[in-house]
Amino acid sequence: MNKIFGVGLNKTGTTSMAKALEILGFDYVHWQSKKGNIKHLIEKNDQKNQPLLHGIERYDAYLDWNHPRTNHLFKKLDFQYPNSKFIHHTRPMEDWIKSRYQHVSSIPDLKKWQKKYPDNPWYNLDVEAWKKEYDKHHIDVRSYFKNRPDDLLIFDLFAGDSWEELCDFLQVEKPNVEFPVENKADKKMNPLKKASNKLKAFLKLL
Repeated sequence: MNKIFGVGLNKTGTTSMAKALEILGFDYVHWQSKKGNIKHLIEKNDQKNQPLLHGIERYDAYLDWNHPRTNHLFKKLDFQYPNSKFIHHTRPMEDWIKSRYQHVSSIPDLKKWQKKYPDNPWYNLDVEAWKKEYDKHHIDVRSYFKNRPDDLLIFDLFAGDSWEELCDFLQVEKPNVEFPVENKADKKMNPLKKASNKLKAFLKLL
């Protein structure tokens, strides 16, 4: 096994997966960690035609690096780092949209970023664009690995996936601790209290 790549979108349990990999003994880098913003670094390396992990090759696992501009790069990572394992952590789309909406709407000075990037679906809470991103990414990942079941694990923490699925996939011993859930409030998926009428109407169509 070369590397481990989490290829799920954000708000799908990436922090919990990072902690699980740490418990299993893998040294990981995650967007929210103090080890650096790997989203920007991977995108920058791609623009410079460098290996995507240039500067961060020392880690075993890479999570929460996906971004609408970099979602497709899992194919290049597969080519540059053969014999790697890919984990597509996921969750139902409706819950994912609610969680992302809560996350983005809480960004400090969000209105400033919306003015700076008026066409950016992330800052502008463009739920329709998010739905398309979700569908396209799920189709792309599953289609790419459709004949390689040993290389891709589809992992849904919110549906009860745990150590059994992960350890069997990575061929490591199951630890004698509970699987970490780093964002319990998100896992419970409390109803969105301040959703816009537009979002509420959209969710009824999902």
